[in-house]
Amino acid sequence: MIVLRSILYNILFYLNLFVLLLVAFVAMLLPKIAVIRMSQLWGRISVWLLRVVCGTRVEFRGLEKLPTGPLIVAAKHQSTWETFALLRLFDDFTFVVKRELMWIPIFGWCMWRARMIPVDRSAGTQALNNMLARAKEEVQTGRQLVIFPEGTRRAPGAEPRYRFGVAHLYAEIGVPCVPVALNSGLFWPRRAFTRLPGTIVVEILDPIPPGMDKTAFMARLQEVTETATARLIEEGRRELAAQGITVPVERPA
Repeated sequence: MIVLRSILYNILFYLNLFVLLLVAFVAMLLPKIAVIRMSQLWGRISVWLLRVVCGTRVEFRGLEKLPTGPLIVAAKHQSTWETFALLRLFDDFTFVVKRELMWIPIFGWCMWRARMIPVDRSAGTQALNNMLARAKEEVQTGRQLVIFPEGTRRAPGAEPRYRFGVAHLYAEIGVPCVPVALNSGLFWPRRAFTRLPGTIVVEILDPIPPGMDKTAFMARLQEVTETATARLIEEGRRELAAQGITVPVERPA
């Protein structure tokens, strides 16, 4: 049953994306915020379909901790799920993304129109400088900057690999940083098409105020995020075990 539901969901997920991309292509003629709203609609429909088809719910905790105005959001990245499900939380978001995503027809063009921040990972120091300049420009207009500090998806429970780029952003931009813990990788595995029933939990943690030393900031960010994430993973495993579902420990690349 899980396999059949997962197949149906994946078909509907990409069909929904295809239809909304066609609409978003027209919306590109409108102000940037129109594309932002279309992407939020994509996220809402995708989350709704996941609940209806696969029985995978979502619970957001700590939403009252989100400051208003410009900020940095540093989220765990375990699956594709958080790339669309987190969109509803912010009025005018921009993501730090790998440059190659911007080359995808229509999808990438919409990202350009929404002023996402591309990073050329092969450009070294110049890539960091370009990212800092763009990020500062966007945040100064009041936007929320979303970044995955590990740079890529990491399996639930995998040893963390935080990159120092988020510390440079924090030091240069001078706004609060909000850590986000989650357990999405248990229910939307990164190397499988199955979507498991249960409750994905996203927890907004206490904002880290601006002004900390970079090294101290990194230590605090990783400690609070990993502690909360480990707790959510254990919670998710217990829920799956109660349904007789065992999630294998994935060997991260």
